[in-house]
Amino acid sequence: MLIMKPISYSVPQRIVHWATALLIFFNLIFTDGIETWHRAARSGAATDAQVADANIHAYVGIAILALAVIRIVLLAFQGKPAVPADEPQLAKLASAVVHGLLYLLLFLLPISGIAAYYFGVGLAGEAHAEVFKTVLWLLLGLHIAAALVHKFYWKTDVLDRMTKGVKA
Repeated sequence: MLIMKPISYSVPQRIVHWATALLIFFNLIFTDGIETWHRAARSGAATDAQVADANIHAYVGIAILALAVIRIVLLAFQGKPAVPADEPQLAKLASAVVHGLLYLLLFLLPISGIAAYYFGVGLAGEAHAEVFKTVLWLLLGLHIAAALVHKFYWKTDVLDRMTKGVKA
């Protein structure tokens, strides 16, 4: 039986992708709440407002984890479009590596954050705030740059597949 690859990401896949992106950028940009809470909690003087701010960061992280699970399920059932045939081999490899690492971080960041915030695992918090967050920024930059290269240099429909969808 021949299974056809979709030519575009489905509407649910696109919604989950962009919702995840918005939540990730929210948590990456607005880290003051969790950082302020962490400093105050170490001294034993966290206020209710600081706990509430930290909770927002944590709840957004949990939502990202839930969306990551949904992404995997949608990918398993709906598939994904093929990589453009004329894309250079090195770019195909880089794409696979970056996407694989991004998916890994969609799980590692929330899980390490949960371990640190709810269970007090200091090493998880350090990995979360120092290593995973830094790697995520780097990968997001590469991901966005590659999408723009596809759109404006190679003139492929790769970006359109995840924004407006591509019609057959």
